[in-house]
Amino acid sequence: MFKGKFGLLSIASLLGLVLMTNVAFAEVTWRMAHKMPPDSPEGQVFQKFSDLVDKYSSGQMKVKMFPNEQLGKTNAVMEQLKLGTVHLYAEGSTYMKKWVPEITWISAAFLFDSHAHWVRFMNTDLVKGWYAKASKQAGVGVLGDPTAILRGPYRVMVTKKDVKNFDDMKGLKLRMHPNKTAIATWTTIGADVKTLAWTDVYQSIDKGIVSAVNSPIALVESMRFYEVAPHVVRHDEYYQSIGFMVHQPSYDKLSPDLQAVVNKAYAQAGKFSFEVMNKSADESIKRMSSKGVTFMDVDRSPFVSVMADFYKKMAADGELPQGFLETVEKTR
Repeated sequence: MFKGKFGLLSIASLLGLVLMTNVAFAEVTWRMAHKMPPDSPEGQVFQKFSDLVDKYSSGQMKVKMFPNEQLGKTNAVMEQLKLGTVHLYAEGSTYMKKWVPEITWISAAFLFDSHAHWVRFMNTDLVKGWYAKASKQAGVGVLGDPTAILRGPYRVMVTKKDVKNFDDMKGLKLRMHPNKTAIATWTTIGADVKTLAWTDVYQSIDKGIVSAVNSPIALVESMRFYEVAPHVVRHDEYYQSIGFMVHQPSYDKLSPDLQAVVNKAYAQAGKFSFEVMNKSADESIKRMSSKGVTFMDVDRSPFVSVMADFYKKMAADGELPQGFLETVEKTR
């Protein structure tokens, strides 16, 4: 037991030290979910973001990772995000179409002339308005520029047939996921579309049920598609990014300093994503090339031309968002 004034001073000093320690180590902790293994290219980008938040905030804010769908499948995580039990979900922001259907059109096939054209479109008031609507309705927004984190890094067709141009797509037996617009797109291009599960693709190509599949280049090697379809054609069907979907109320509650930290870390992780994704793709292509796989870029202009009429008809039938095609044209 402390006695006298020195005892009282010691107690006061001890309490002060405890309070100072608590302040020094006060933290904001966010939970971030994603589907990828931690050592995958995307997993590395997400960890880079977490590390930068810790660094730029001097430990005052931490982002705890939950990879490999540890917190559930997409629908479950999107609900957790809405409730705020998850603060960030790194995945394609097209999933926000459950609240704002217009968002699905950010991945329209063969509508954009280039990646730069798509980026300009994504940063228009029209698209920002769609995301703002989701934020207002569901409390789920996106961090910064939604195109900053690269995915793919680009899309290709993997095929048994040595496809060299647009005309070679005619009659091609192409696997497609069960999506009405995607099926209509490739039917318009002239392919013989068959819907199959992603996990059935390898066997279906091997048995001749289909002869081609569209895929991000990053998945061609890991899915071993090249073993049964040794020709890879880059067509940039559409452009992809990984949205950092955020629980908006949690972001809004951050101090301005911590908001700046999160935004800076996100921007830096975006730059890193272009490095790691492209390097990973180049290394994968080199390995597959050594096994006899061929790679080529196809001229996209005939695809864009054919699909222009497709989208005009959809607009005339009232199936496209108001102002959508006009905004695409203005950003060319």
